[in-house]
Amino acid sequence: MVKHSPQHQKAQQSGRRRPPQPRKQDIVRQPVKPLSREDVAWVKSMIVFEDALIMGFNKPSGLSSQGGRGDGLNLDDMMFAFARSNGKRPNLIHRLDRDTSGILLVAKTHPATSFLGKALARRAFAKTYLCVVSNPDGLPDKGTIEVPLRREEIGRESYSRVCDPDHAEAQAARTDFEVFEPHERCRPGQCSPYTGRMHQIRVHLAHVGAPIAGDVRYRTAALSLDGFPRQAADAACPRPDLSPPGRW
Repeated sequence: MVKHSPQHQKAQQSGRRRPPQPRKQDIVRQPVKPLSREDVAWVKSMIVFEDALIMGFNKPSGLSSQGGRGDGLNLDDMMFAFARSNGKRPNLIHRLDRDTSGILLVAKTHPATSFLGKALARRAFAKTYLCVVSNPDGLPDKGTIEVPLRREEIGRESYSRVCDPDHAEAQAARTDFEVFEPHERCRPGQCSPYTGRMHQIRVHLAHVGAPIAGDVRYRTAALSLDGFPRQAADAACPRPDLSPPGRW
């Protein structure tokens, strides 16, 4: 027998119907604050690819994908620069860390958003991150780091932590990496995350003793490279119109 709350029973007895709720895709969001002409010009200058379904943006280091610190704009807010007359606007398919530069894909229609979201969930995306690792001694030229991670909240900040596989909050995480010719105390390299945990590459590399240069959050002893973006990313994914996969 299904039990209902007193409030639900009272509503049923009154004979009143619940008003129809708007579908998620029908809810029109509003910008946090108006975009200036300079903001619009800036976000348009980031476009590296566009067709009827997808846009690709070269997100700079220092710009948050969503949310972010303070009351500054993020890339998600800036999608209102492309809003249609009905108020609907493109949707981010994935995110990059604030200090990571690289390609970020955006869907222009609801069907494209749904298609690419499902493709991301089934790991049909191929993402590659370029980085510079410090303390590379002992790191093999190529390998896989497969260590579970858990999320931790400290105040308003979120962190990823390495944890035991049997931890209640453990999430499987795998990163494939390859490093190239060494240069003094660092080596350039590339990483391909099979899973998409928060800060995954940064935490995995710090865990094996080769933190990303400039990443003070997860390893204070990491080599500093002033003015160099922490990572640069490109992406490949299936296309909603079933044409050959795109790479950006």
